[in-house]
Amino acid sequence: MPRFALIVPAAALMLSACATTPYTGPVEVTRFVAPAPERAGLGSGTIAITFPEAIANENARSAFAAAVGAELARLGYTVVPEGTAASQTAAVRTSRNSIAAAPRERQGPVSVGVGGQTGGFGSGVGLGVGINLGGGREGPNATTELSVRITRSGGATLWEGRSQIETGVKSPYAQVANSARTLAAALFRDFPGGNGETVTIDVKKLQGTK
Repeated sequence: MPRFALIVPAAALMLSACATTPYTGPVEVTRFVAPAPERAGLGSGTIAITFPEAIANENARSAFAAAVGAELARLGYTVVPEGTAASQTAAVRTSRNSIAAAPRERQGPVSVGVGGQTGGFGSGVGLGVGINLGGGREGPNATTELSVRITRSGGATLWEGRSQIETGVKSPYAQVANSARTLAAALFRDFPGGNGETVTIDVKKLQGTK
């Protein structure tokens, strides 16, 4: 047998040992719903999406506006451009915060990272990035959060919810467009949900969010 036939499998095993499995956590969702009489009209009529806090990252702003808008339209709303008069308003806030790298055993894989930093899409603050130089499973590196508050034109709150997900550096859900679609899909799943409920949803159950 040629010598190279034995070398190739060995090289493949070495590459496999150095590879890390991308980390994607479940989406945690918390929702609050106004009492039945007050939430009349929820899920219908016109609604405008607003961003009360400035987002410097225009790509992130566009991605979350599109994701939330698509979900609101699916629910039965007529989504109108921001600044247009509407019967309801959806105030959107989003942020991404880094997670400190977990300490490892001395004999374990080496981890190089910057932990403890926080920054939103609009803050301009860089996020910590952990690099796993060993094999095994990648750890959570950042938490991405989406919150939406739906109010009537008069200011009364009808519904409010928040969704968040932890991802590793290599997770496809760490990408802004994917995280926006996933968080919005989870947030509005089984809308309006129960008042004060918190649910955890596996990303695999969120169709069309990859």
